[in-house]
Amino acid sequence: MASQHYNLALQEFWKASMGDITAAGTTVKCRLMRTSAYTISQAHQFASSLPAAIVTDVTLGTKVANGGGGADPGCFDAADATFLAVPSGAAIDCLAVFRDTGTPASSNLLFYIDGFTVTPNGGDITVQWQNSAPWIAKL
Repeated sequence: MASQHYNLALQEFWKASMGDITAAGTTVKCRLMRTSAYTISQAHQFASSLPAAIVTDVTLGTKVANGGGGADPGCFDAADATFLAVPSGAAIDCLAVFRDTGTPASSNLLFYIDGFTVTPNGGDITVQWQNSAPWIAKL
């Protein structure tokens, strides 16, 4: 399965009901997952559709639109995400990015990313976002 946007998130962007996800006070988080525990569905709209967290979700810092101020509009970027002391276990091969409201049933899913594999060994895992367009994602 290829990385993709959640269609219902795109709908919310265009309706502008989600607000500015890069604004101070808006929390955007990333969750590490396994494709064996989660199958993306365009019917999923909220974080309550995601499997239990393998390790504490990471809050993304330095959120910006337009890929760090670059000339490619429609891009979203943030600082790299470091997950601390990820327990040893099966390979992690996908992640979800979502706007966290504090309640999973109202925390909008934004992006699903796969196409990588990392096997946790009890150490930290850093997700390094691409440093050029589309950065984390492009609408």
